[in-house]
Amino acid sequence: MIRVTWALLLSAFLSLPSYALKAYDLKIPDDLNFAEQPLVLNGAGMRTKFFHDIYVAVLYLPEPSSDAEAIIAADAPLNIRIYIVSDLITGERFAESAMDGFVRSTHGNLEPIRSEVDAMIATFRNALKNGDVFDLVYLPEEGVRIYRNGEQLELVPGLAFKQAMTGIWLSDDPVQTRLRDKMLGN
Repeated sequence: MIRVTWALLLSAFLSLPSYALKAYDLKIPDDLNFAEQPLVLNGAGMRTKFFHDIYVAVLYLPEPSSDAEAIIAADAPLNIRIYIVSDLITGERFAESAMDGFVRSTHGNLEPIRSEVDAMIATFRNALKNGDVFDLVYLPEEGVRIYRNGEQLELVPGLAFKQAMTGIWLSDDPVQTRLRDKMLGN
C-alpha cells in the first residue's frame, strides 16, 4: 500500500510541469513567423527551481524534431520563446542562470564566444518582471535576435553562439533534463 501511494505521488509530481503550463493560461501559438521564416511548435516545458515555477521555454523549428544534437548543430532558423511566470526571478538571477547554462553547454569553453555571450547576458540584466516574454530567434546569415515583449534588444551574430545558446536547454548537460525532454516533444 505504501509503495502504491508513493508511486502515485511520484507520478503526479513528474507530470506537474505539463499541468503547470495550463495553470498559467499561456497562449502558446502552434506556429510563428520571423523574417518570413515559418516555425512550428516543437515542444514546451516549465523551468523549475526548488519546486518553484520560474519560466516556460518553448522551442519552435522549421520542422518538428526530437534530435537535440541535430537541432543544436543546424544552421537553420529556430526560436526559443521564454515566458517569465515568477516574481522570484530578477534580471540579475536570470543573467546568472543563463551564464551557468552557457558554461554547461560549452563544457566551460566560453572564450571563442565570450563577447557574444556577454552581449546576451547584458540584455537580461535589466529589470525583469513576471509576464515578460523573450524570443531568442536564430536566423542564418544574421545570428540571434533577442526580443523582450516584442521589442528587439540585441542581435548577436554567429552559428557558434546559436549552438551554445541552444545547448543551454538541449545539450547533454542542460539546465534541466525534464525541460529539455519537453522542448524536444517528449
